[in-house]
Amino acid sequence: MVYDWFNRSAAPQNPQDPQPEQAAEPPAQDEAPATPTPAAAEPSDIDQDALDWARQAYARLKAQQEAQKQEAAAAAEPQPEPTPPAETTPVSTPDPVQAAKTPEPAAGLSLLEQAAAQRAQRQQEQLERAIETPAAPVEPTPAATDEAAPSLGDFDEDFTWSAEVLAAQGRQLSDISLEEIDWLGRLRRGMEKTRQGFVTQLLDTLGDDPLTPEVLDDLESLLLRADVGVQATDQVLEALRKRLNEEVVEPEEGIRFLKDQLKGLLDHPIKASGTALLAPERGRLNVWLMVGVNGVGKTTTLGKLANLAIRSGYSCLIAAADTFRAAAVQQVQVWGERSGVTVVSNPSANADPAAVVYDAIGAAQAKGTDLVLVDTAGRLQTKHNLMEELTKVRRIVDKLAPDAEVQSLLVLDASQGQNGLKQAMAFAQAAGLTGVVLTKLDGSSRGGVALAVSSEAGLPIRFIGAGEGIRDLRPFNSFEFVEALLAK
Repeated sequence: MVYDWFNRSAAPQNPQDPQPEQAAEPPAQDEAPATPTPAAAEPSDIDQDALDWARQAYARLKAQQEAQKQEAAAAAEPQPEPTPPAETTPVSTPDPVQAAKTPEPAAGLSLLEQAAAQRAQRQQEQLERAIETPAAPVEPTPAATDEAAPSLGDFDEDFTWSAEVLAAQGRQLSDISLEEIDWLGRLRRGMEKTRQGFVTQLLDTLGDDPLTPEVLDDLESLLLRADVGVQATDQVLEALRKRLNEEVVEPEEGIRFLKDQLKGLLDHPIKASGTALLAPERGRLNVWLMVGVNGVGKTTTLGKLANLAIRSGYSCLIAAADTFRAAAVQQVQVWGERSGVTVVSNPSANADPAAVVYDAIGAAQAKGTDLVLVDTAGRLQTKHNLMEELTKVRRIVDKLAPDAEVQSLLVLDASQGQNGLKQAMAFAQAAGLTGVVLTKLDGSSRGGVALAVSSEAGLPIRFIGAGEGIRDLRPFNSFEFVEALLAK
């Protein structure tokens, strides 16, 4: 079953509390347990409506999974072949075997010539009696899967949190998928390092009393330590101080207001771009250039994007235009094989990247491909000649495919914190960036850099990666990101 990640519903402006749907009760065997399994205790902060909604979602997904298993088992079961009617074969008496006649040697031939003629005649008789055996058909080798499809786990805290996040976005039970539940669980776990110090100290700072100016001072330190950035921190605190001057703000209300402010910072450049969710446009060539410094994971990100496009039902092609780094082309080819995507490359040493892109665009136009992903060499934003190379690649694309939708995406390593922000601001000036892919959120406590990139560099976050698996990269959703950042 194909799930189109590029066409998810955008986050709502005003998330709502989940309300359980009035639907027919699922079969008893498909119901979620009334009490979560011992793997994780039932979260105490989820209200009853949200918990009921999560139970219904769990029962529905469980029923879907069981139905898919039965369909797969039925398809795999060999069908019995009809038994043909028995045929009666009449008994026949074989003809008596006649002894092979040895040809008489032709007159006038020498002994050697006679022996050679007899050998030739025996070989001809053997060929006439030989029966041709058809070659056995070669069975195709199934492609190895890099990662198993998501499966429904226990009705635990991860599931209830994921269901609550989807319900708060106005999703209906009939619309949610196991792919989304699986990704939200990965995102929540991936943000653990950023959340560990930030949320614990935030709750300790807020306490049980209404917010005070002293609490806001402590909050400022927490935001800066999470690499949210000076400008973003100032904007959040200014809004909180204004709210505090107007009314008494209780801790729970303060957290909700903080979430709204952080989400607003992330959404501002996305709204300014006019594109809520970056997706390939069908019926038109889309070219996405992946740029960034060395070591941030451009090639890996490109491979995951290719896999995401294929899983979402788009045709894709990769241009291996990083012709300088050792084994870069081979690495791209491995990712192409894992995702079933064609890779256009030039095996020559120090080949011209623009020539590779030229060939890739031509191949994509001939095949009617939806998306071309271009892997580029890592470069520092201060290297003028390398930045000019990007400009040359862009000129090639504009010349060959003037109607193509071109995106220039900067890949940033979240663990670099404020250094990543400096890269974003420099590349934005030199390379005409249209968005950012934030990777390695699971290995860093600096996930707040996403807010700094949005507010100070003014660049929309388009994709985020929260793990090393091929499924651990998904389109960015500001509501889900903030919920994962501040999850208890």
